[in-house]
Amino acid sequence: MATLSFLLQKEFLQIRRNSFLPRLIVAFPIMIMCVMPWVMNMEVRGVVVDIVDRDHSVSSRQLVRRIEASHYFVFGGERSTYRAALSDIEHGRADIAVVIPPSFGSQLRQGESPNVLIAANAVNGTKGGIGSAYLAQIISTHGARTATASGMHSINLYNRHQDYKVFMIPALMAILIMMLCGFLPALNIVGEKERGTIEQINVTPVRKRDFILAKLIPYWIIALFVMTMCFLLAWAIYGITCQGSLWLVYLLAMLLAVTFSSIGLAISNYSETMQQAMLVMWFFVVILMLLSGLFTPVRSMPDWVYATTYVNPMHYFIDAIRTVFVRGGGIESIAHQVAALAVIALGTGTLAILTYRKNH
Repeated sequence: MATLSFLLQKEFLQIRRNSFLPRLIVAFPIMIMCVMPWVMNMEVRGVVVDIVDRDHSVSSRQLVRRIEASHYFVFGGERSTYRAALSDIEHGRADIAVVIPPSFGSQLRQGESPNVLIAANAVNGTKGGIGSAYLAQIISTHGARTATASGMHSINLYNRHQDYKVFMIPALMAILIMMLCGFLPALNIVGEKERGTIEQINVTPVRKRDFILAKLIPYWIIALFVMTMCFLLAWAIYGITCQGSLWLVYLLAMLLAVTFSSIGLAISNYSETMQQAMLVMWFFVVILMLLSGLFTPVRSMPDWVYATTYVNPMHYFIDAIRTVFVRGGGIESIAHQVAALAVIALGTGTLAILTYRKNH
């Protein structure tokens, strides 16, 4: 224990004397939490819509006004023919064309569902698909004017206002832990290799376990500090607070920090330069992040890709933290994810110790 305490003092002194690292640890979470929730938004706005009204009835005019009033769309004007609206799409002046059929009003009065054509520019699949879905919802709601009278209603659970920031903030916490606890330990050891200071440790009787723990523990503490900053910023800026137990979130953060700091150290054990460690670490980070369900549902992936989520710590962390942070779930709700993260953390920690060689 005495050896470990001295090694920890050395690590904290190195971090404190580094003029850049303490600033990064504070500035990076602030930048991510203040900027990214506004940017990482799957809502689609500013979709330019051309309308071809072939009915000119009261009902069709009401539908046109509803589309104009929506904050998701920019009304591009009415066109006399579908060909003219399609020409606007082809020349980039419009994103979607809506064609209202001649019998629109009469079909609604007879209780029928008229066929309204929605032609979308799907070069940008997200914009075309979600924009078309918004339009389809407006048209459907307009057709069923008394939806609640027919017994149809919906209730949004947990995120009642469908605020995308509530969904993304837990994921941003995962990114912060992954980046700080993954890259910094990897660059730490490789930096000592390049400076030659690690050779002074290699000739001492310091055990590998103590050396690795001394390299990991400071970044685990940094992970807890970053999570606390994220909670405070989410509350102060967005008014978003954790619905479940904060201790569960800290437990998840600790397990993820152990995992990625161990991965970073294992990579540094096989790297000779900081550039090599950075590129290898980035390779794993990008793959684990994109396949974790952070941006898209994992069930949308092909089966052979979905199988990779069983060994992806980011997938378990994001699933668990959203359950606790957004839904207010307890330990019984995330027992599977906690167990999986614990196993992965134990495996990566063991790998970091075994792969460290005192004679480089």
